[in-house]
Amino acid sequence: MRPIDLRSDTVTVPTPEMRRAMYEAEVGDDVYGEDPTVNRLEELAAEILGKEAALFVVSGTQGNQVAILTHTRRGDEVICEAEAHVYFYEVGAIAALAGCQVRPIPGHRGMPAPEAVAAAIRPKNVHFPRTGLICLENTHNRAGGTVLPQDQVEAVCAIAHQHGIPVHLDGARLFNAAVAQGRTARELAAPFDSVMVCLSKGLGAPVGSILAGRRDFIEEARRMRKLLGGGMRQAGVLAAAGIVALTTMVDRLAEDHANARRLAEGIAQIPGLAVDLETVQTNMVFFDITDPRWDASRLVAALEAAGVRCNAVGPRRIRWVTHKDVTAADCDRALAILQETLKAGPTSAGLGPVYG
Repeated sequence: MRPIDLRSDTVTVPTPEMRRAMYEAEVGDDVYGEDPTVNRLEELAAEILGKEAALFVVSGTQGNQVAILTHTRRGDEVICEAEAHVYFYEVGAIAALAGCQVRPIPGHRGMPAPEAVAAAIRPKNVHFPRTGLICLENTHNRAGGTVLPQDQVEAVCAIAHQHGIPVHLDGARLFNAAVAQGRTARELAAPFDSVMVCLSKGLGAPVGSILAGRRDFIEEARRMRKLLGGGMRQAGVLAAAGIVALTTMVDRLAEDHANARRLAEGIAQIPGLAVDLETVQTNMVFFDITDPRWDASRLVAALEAAGVRCNAVGPRRIRWVTHKDVTAADCDRALAILQETLKAGPTSAGLGPVYG
């Protein structure tokens, strides 16, 4: 029986329609602007996101860092939520590539309070760095896949624009946020100067993300992409899958959300585990281990041996992520395996007990 892979929505494989589109894609040299399939993808994405232009990039991290490079200058400060992906998971690229420092602001379920953002903006003073950019993340990964309240998003963007500061959205899973709120991605992206969305997570494409914004911003972003080695040649074979992702895979994200809720409600019934159901808003479930016999690394190893793949995100905390290749039946089987494994204990799984 195939393993149930709940590590991330990045593990999805292309749909048959994507594979056909990739095989049949018309291609050209994208660095010369001559790949018609890439051009179609960028035009489609810009329209969907309500921006003037868009740029196809290799990954979400590249899209975020291209945006930061384009918006800022060396020595600037970038404000973001304290556990934002751009700060936590992008290898220190804000410092290493853009030469900027980060001002992390604690948030509630991934959303920093507008008044806290306002207080963090640097006044003009020879001793201070210039606040060059504010970044938000929607959905917010480390907060549990939570959706940012749009009224607070708009408040932060309004404050930033009053100070002449651009705002970038790490919208890796923006379509999950849109589906969860019953809104369009265009609505959620509207207050931002730039937005990045991933095609290779819940939408199921094999490679790629989109960066969108004003036309002049994207022209400069294209230079920054080249600086990072991101200029691609016959990239239409990848862009073709992205077109299928944007046109056929958005609405079905509701299935992933329903499956995540199914998992969370099941976990809530298992002794030795704890889950905050209010944070299960999209396709992620974070749960804590209260059974003293287990820690996260041992439970992850035992689950993998039993056919469920997942990741530890803390000493006693595990994340499960649903996606198109996980069915409701898979969720029920994963819950049964989790319950049986937890009840049996680590020694039954061939692991030593937890001490201390």
